[in-house]
Amino acid sequence: MLFNSYVFMLAFLPLTLLGYFLLGRLPERVQLNKVFLVLASFVFYGYNNPSYVPIIAASILVNYALSQLMLRADSKSVRLPLMLLGLLLNLGVLFYFKYHDFFCENLNSAFGFTFALNRLALPLGISFFTFQQLSYVIDSYRRTVPRYNILDYALFVTFFPQLVAGPIVLHSEIVPQFADSKNRHFHFDNFAPGLYAFALGLFKKVVVADTFGIAVEAGFASAQTLNTAEAWFVAIGYTLQLYFDFSGYCDVATGVGLMFNIKLPINFNSPYKSLNIREFWQRWHITLSRFLTTYIYFPLGGSRRGLARTCVNLLIVFLASGLWHGAGWLFLLWGLMHGVASVCYRLFRRPYDALHPALQWILTFGFVVVAWVFFRATNLPDALAIVKSMFMMDFGPLRSELTSAFALPGGFHPGYNALYMMVWYALSLFACLGMRNTYEKTMAFRPTLLNAFSTVVLILYCTLSLSGVSVFLYFNF
Repeated sequence: MLFNSYVFMLAFLPLTLLGYFLLGRLPERVQLNKVFLVLASFVFYGYNNPSYVPIIAASILVNYALSQLMLRADSKSVRLPLMLLGLLLNLGVLFYFKYHDFFCENLNSAFGFTFALNRLALPLGISFFTFQQLSYVIDSYRRTVPRYNILDYALFVTFFPQLVAGPIVLHSEIVPQFADSKNRHFHFDNFAPGLYAFALGLFKKVVVADTFGIAVEAGFASAQTLNTAEAWFVAIGYTLQLYFDFSGYCDVATGVGLMFNIKLPINFNSPYKSLNIREFWQRWHITLSRFLTTYIYFPLGGSRRGLARTCVNLLIVFLASGLWHGAGWLFLLWGLMHGVASVCYRLFRRPYDALHPALQWILTFGFVVVAWVFFRATNLPDALAIVKSMFMMDFGPLRSELTSAFALPGGFHPGYNALYMMVWYALSLFACLGMRNTYEKTMAFRPTLLNAFSTVVLILYCTLSLSGVSVFLYFNF
């Protein structure tokens, strides 16, 4: 089910809130509100494809059983095989659905093998709920987690605001909140900022990101024929589309979580304000960076085994990040690019930090824009063609396929579409760089008349704009 859909906004969300808080009025020992929320989350997950539900249900049961066995075992010699089995099962399922065809296609092409391809649809959010459960399995091996009951564990995995595209939460961040008796009841102080964040996130996705998406789709479809101006507009357009799409999702997830009195961890913190690549990854997809740091970078030795080993560890982590985002060579190349940039920053940090902050921002943002081209392109020749055009100084007019996405409603003054396009870009960049993000606004939220009015207007406008809804980009990962 999509957040940006009529069925979610007009039926699922209000009914789920109503049922959860009504059942929360029952005695605390009766946990029907949790049961209801787990079932509602399964409905949310399987709404468009019910066949996904058995996959996540089986994953929950197997991982919970393994964790309980490890928490009962005193000996590491008993826990280690169980933990390795958990890693094998989780990564095996992820490989089967997400990476099987990629590896088989490449082996067939390189060595003439004839491995059959599955051609399976990727279950929504499988990368997210797999990593979330992997963290719990590994922490169970370390015996750093309490022994939750199956209901609490299922709610930890399936809580629908963060189920499909994160954040990748830790058990310690969410289970205690559901155990707090105060959170069983409706609280306006949480609901009001939650609805406000939901409205802002919906606007970012439905109005801003999807508008950029039209131009980006047209631009990448014409990758081989773009002039320099068009190439830069397409590359920056995707940079902004992805920003507002993922930022919008994070706002919606955070807002809906707050409506249920659950505070999800921040996952997106104005990353385009970053002055270096390290800061960028401290602001972009924060919980994924945390997972990769905790469960890959640190076990590899982190930065404790000398500079050369640190650089190798960074490259491994970013290659893993690229592969996590998608089964394709361009995702790996994108991860490698960020890994090399991180290594360079590690090696030349002192002279880089001595540069003027404006130059640091230009270098960081410029690199991110170019790297996103490889992330978005469907093949390497198209990506190289766009990057080449960006630096060929072949300036010319903007084709109508790009500018028409920004036309005024009703087709007024189509001759000014290029101007409207530039205004969209300027305002969007200003929002990224010069305004507080939604998390900061939510933390300082006050239930004023202006906030109430803007929330209602944004939700109404977005609801009327849902005829052309699209999936959040991170649903694909």
